[in-house]
Amino acid sequence: MTSIVIPAHNEGRVIGRLLDSLLAESSAGEIDIVVVCNGCTDDTARVAGLRGASVRVVEIPAPSKHAALRVGDEHARGFPRLYVDADVVIGTSDVRALAHTLDNSSTLLATAPERDLPLAGCAWRVRAYYRVWQRLPAVREGLFGRGVIAVSEAGHARIAALPPLMADDLAASLAFGPDERLVVDTARVVVHPPRTWSDLIKRRIRAATSSAQLEQYQEREQIPETARAKGRSSEQPPAQPSARTSMADLRALLRAEPRLFLGVVVFISAALVARRGSRKAIASQDFGTWLRDESSREG
Repeated sequence: MTSIVIPAHNEGRVIGRLLDSLLAESSAGEIDIVVVCNGCTDDTARVAGLRGASVRVVEIPAPSKHAALRVGDEHARGFPRLYVDADVVIGTSDVRALAHTLDNSSTLLATAPERDLPLAGCAWRVRAYYRVWQRLPAVREGLFGRGVIAVSEAGHARIAALPPLMADDLAASLAFGPDERLVVDTARVVVHPPRTWSDLIKRRIRAATSSAQLEQYQEREQIPETARAKGRSSEQPPAQPSARTSMADLRALLRAEPRLFLGVVVFISAALVARRGSRKAIASQDFGTWLRDESSREG
């Protein structure tokens, strides 16, 4: 049985469309869905509970995604296991494709679907930003930014060892080597982007802040290994995996697609604004304030 864990904080407006899509073609006993309502003050639990016995609703008082994922694991029944954000849309056939790929591989530990970003109705700068973002190598190949990750039992053990991090999907993606993870081209997820520039900047500030936290964690983990190796080798410790975009990435993109020049300018502008906006949180080690984009949850 495939288990699906959905952490949900005040997602009453959107969780119904996800659950309806997951249940549309599923057979009895095929999927086990656990919705963990964390710190909800809206009708998320009621909306999820209306979907019947295939959806189990668990409520916890703290508004914490990490806590919700942990509680979801305690209630989930099977593997492969999917972790799905409440504001995306993925269907039964896509879940099957992700699970089937894991079940039929001895080396893969994690899979994710291709993403669809419906940009109609978004401000022009948002559209320009995502036209660039979607083409970046790390974005195409990584499991992050999709709102869905599926893991085998061994893959679950890998990510369960990670500490609470804002960039949970990025940390999970980087926990697997290129030969251990796969973006499955027969599975797709709809990820609703922010519609306004201000909401995009909220997302990018959150991303910049959470990336800084992840890099601090990576540095702390690397120090003991470096100390053990001291005196035994003159080699530099291996670089930690990263999904940061470099100027070399952008230059390569422009060489391949010069028409994206304006989009690259917008992308760099967003990165600079987000970097400035994240400085205070990083300096104060505030990795708990979640700047949420509400525009993608409208309609």
